[in-house]
Amino acid sequence: MADLPDPVALTRSLIRCPSVTPAEGGAITLLEALLTEIGFVCTRVDRGGIANLYARWGTSAPLFAFAGHTDVVPVGNLDAWSVDPFGGEERDGKIWGRGAADMKSGVASFVAACARFVQETPPEQGSICLIITGDEEGDARDGTLALLDWMRAKGEMPEFCLVGEPTCPETFGQMMKIGRRGSVNFTLTARGLGGHVAYPDRALNPLPALLKLLLRLESWELDRGNAHFDPSSLVLTSVDVGNAPTNVIPGAAQAKFNIRFNSEHRGEALVAHVASMIAETEAETGVKFEMESKISGEAFLTAPGRLSDLIGASVKAQSGLSPELSTSGGTSDARFIKDLCPVVEFGLVGKTMHQVDEHVALDDILALTEVYQDVLRRFFAR
Repeated sequence: MADLPDPVALTRSLIRCPSVTPAEGGAITLLEALLTEIGFVCTRVDRGGIANLYARWGTSAPLFAFAGHTDVVPVGNLDAWSVDPFGGEERDGKIWGRGAADMKSGVASFVAACARFVQETPPEQGSICLIITGDEEGDARDGTLALLDWMRAKGEMPEFCLVGEPTCPETFGQMMKIGRRGSVNFTLTARGLGGHVAYPDRALNPLPALLKLLLRLESWELDRGNAHFDPSSLVLTSVDVGNAPTNVIPGAAQAKFNIRFNSEHRGEALVAHVASMIAETEAETGVKFEMESKISGEAFLTAPGRLSDLIGASVKAQSGLSPELSTSGGTSDARFIKDLCPVVEFGLVGKTMHQVDEHVALDDILALTEVYQDVLRRFFAR
């Protein structure tokens, strides 16, 4: 019997690992050693310089999975922090540091919950696996995708997966995520013919054409939402010309925008529709456009049912709250895991994630550990 890990102490230890994407920072190594001692069979699934860990306890079905990441975003302006961002300081009933909310506390909670469960009340039949990546905050090409490729090749197929991302806006137990919007980023470059402003007839100004296209995009009503998703949104993020002189017509201009889309759309169809708008604008203005697009994830929904009911019952038993079933927010690695098995996200309050002086409440870490352990009890009780 190994010593049961304390989730707060483990959170502190993980925060002290400076695992800013793509650096491993010692976090995956720490977890591998701890989980091996507990009795998990651990496999490193590193790819492209990214450290990833797959850990499994048990050999029989059914298989329940937890997933999370140990990498964090940069600290930003160090002078703005009131604490060492990699110190894991505890004060005022909270633990502080980069990754405290997103999401080293979530990883520590499910590791501690699994350790307690398999040592105190191990199921007669069934297995648990942990999918832990170091590339969620980065390009997300060699993290969870590498783990999923390996799992498919090895026949490691969970029945359900619970992702420990922070999901609660203000209060622990407030919300779980049963889906996510898709996201596609666009860069448009309008190319005309530069010249002197005194001779506009000798130039082809790309700016009016670009503005015309942007107004067309802004007035596009993608949809009105549905039962589980808010309306899709298109947000302009940048318009650049790089033209300092006031007497020069630019030869090119660029704009960027993002579409966050719900389950009414697919990324490729949105890209095709933008391309049709570009073609209309080119025909009307004579200005040529270049378009770059990147689909970072498709919209998905895990329909309310056994998994969300299971998690909801455990959350209510611990917090007294029935969590809202939401699809709000950005993207997460759940967008990849959904291709392997049904996936739901539930974790701590994410109000300070990615901010200066990121922190979470110590009591919430303990409560989350209890929720995760209760989820396992309920899942294997059948």
